[in-house]
Amino acid sequence: MKKKKKKLNSVIYILLIALAIVVVVRYLHIHDFVVVQKEELYVCGQPSGMDYARLAYKYHIATIVNIRPASEHRNQNWYNKEIVETKSLGIQYIQIPIEKNQFFPDTAAQAQFLAVMAERKNRPVLLHGGTDDSRVAMLVAVWLCKSQHYSSEQTLEVVREIIDDRPLKEEEIIFVRQLETEKQL
Repeated sequence: MKKKKKKLNSVIYILLIALAIVVVVRYLHIHDFVVVQKEELYVCGQPSGMDYARLAYKYHIATIVNIRPASEHRNQNWYNKEIVETKSLGIQYIQIPIEKNQFFPDTAAQAQFLAVMAERKNRPVLLHGGTDDSRVAMLVAVWLCKSQHYSSEQTLEVVREIIDDRPLKEEEIIFVRQLETEKQL
């Protein structure tokens, strides 16, 4: 009887330790976090809770650029929390809204993001959206092609790292290749 009880206790301890590890990892994990260029540009899904403090202290984020329009936060409270968190940490907050159904940034959004990235005082920048990372990936592609002089193939590698849950759509590949063509004009 004592052997069975010891075995059961061991199993319970192992399960508790595994659960604690899962909780700690989930607590420290920032959803869809990708280092595009160290100390320059990082991307992720919607930060929450302690993510803002970790981003500020570990990555020294100076500016958060949110690409989600107001229509995506009207029924949720993440926007107000984000404003409070960024302000309390001294992080600059910029919105460059790109509609979910129109995930390619227009020329105004491209110009605004390139201007943010051009200012040294704004970096490192965290660019984030929600769970859909296509808008973020396409804006990163703009910066890589137009400002960092990446080829379309180099840019597509980074875009694939950001959009890691599915193959790229043909229109995304075309968009990136057009960016390289535009920089040559």
